[in-house]
Amino acid sequence: MQIQKVVSKKGIEAWLVEDHSRPILSLQFAFKGGSTQDPDGKSGVATFVSGMLDEGAGDLDSSGFQKRLEELAAKMSFSANYDNFSGSFQTLTQNREDAIKLLRASLNDPHFDADDANRIREQLLANLRLEEKDPDKVSSIEWYKLAFGAHPYGRSSNGTVESIESITPDDLKAYRKRIFARDNLKVAVVGDIDAKQLGDLLDTVFGDLPEKGDLKQVPEVTLANVSKQRVVAMPNPQSVVQFGFQGLKRKDPDFIPAFILNYVVGGGGFSSKLMQEVREKRGLAYGVYTYLYPLDHAGIFAGGVATENKSVAQSLDLIRAELERVSKEGLTETELQQAKDYLIGSYALRFDTSGKIAAQLLAIQLDGLGADYIERRNGEIEAVTVADVKRVAKRLLEPKNLIVTVVGEPEGVKEVGL
Repeated sequence: MQIQKVVSKKGIEAWLVEDHSRPILSLQFAFKGGSTQDPDGKSGVATFVSGMLDEGAGDLDSSGFQKRLEELAAKMSFSANYDNFSGSFQTLTQNREDAIKLLRASLNDPHFDADDANRIREQLLANLRLEEKDPDKVSSIEWYKLAFGAHPYGRSSNGTVESIESITPDDLKAYRKRIFARDNLKVAVVGDIDAKQLGDLLDTVFGDLPEKGDLKQVPEVTLANVSKQRVVAMPNPQSVVQFGFQGLKRKDPDFIPAFILNYVVGGGGFSSKLMQEVREKRGLAYGVYTYLYPLDHAGIFAGGVATENKSVAQSLDLIRAELERVSKEGLTETELQQAKDYLIGSYALRFDTSGKIAAQLLAIQLDGLGADYIERRNGEIEAVTVADVKRVAKRLLEPKNLIVTVVGEPEGVKEVGL
């Protein structure tokens, strides 16, 4: 796979992988910023904007825009997470010129009409009200509040009922004006297009955006080295648990060893240590997992489990004990090699469609890893030693620093450190 760096006449850069075997173009892009740029007291603006960009733009109203997308068989979607506002676009080659006009209009001339905004608002509010009754969502939201407090990472990207109700079309317009700019834009393109055609496309879609954005500074944040545990009462025969502590940012030299460690501890499905201890040996839960979440301004090593109310305390004790054991002992040579074999062997599955390839190229750009990362990645995994993993396990897996939220009616589980 050959990655070309294409720079348009207006200086917009994109990574391109040409594939002329099928008449399809996949484009992924992101503006740095995301929901951390939501105004104070109005969390959810970025998410609100993501729902509005295809609700009327240019000379088309909402229904006309959707009808035109359907006529052209084009796909367009937008989303916002903590650090990025992202877009995904796909079109057939024969419809590319007309479909690109729709993408250009959505980014440069969205309507944000009051009636459309109120309809999307009701959808967002309905989703939030469902989240309030979903123990998985509540557990996650409460965990981030407990871990990050007043930092922007401590509030949900989806906002709250109160914040969504307060957002106006002017708030949406102001967010777009501040965030949608060429200096914080990353683009990845895969498919039936050459470098010259892509350069013209980039200028058509993004060329009239402001040269520089107006992002507010987001402070770095480190999770406190203390144990916290919050219990949120919710009538339910089982409880949902979210647990986690300080992790690593993506450019930390220890990230690849931590990536392998996470796979063995809880990220590897049925083969993981926590799954063996909690499910296979004792049948306490259907599943238990961990994951690494490297944000721009923090790192998280987190996980979760759902189990009967009577089994919550025992499950948490087992999780803490296993984390402590791994923090002291690390991994065996066999465990390390099995993890490497899987992580190296499965990497190709991330590149089996044009959409997946574009998503990978965009993620690599956002993480600042360089275009040669795809070639380097498996070698970096293979180079990790038992000593590397043991060092990182000691650095990360400290049960006394565990932050836990439990949603349900757990027996014998009390709040700690609040």
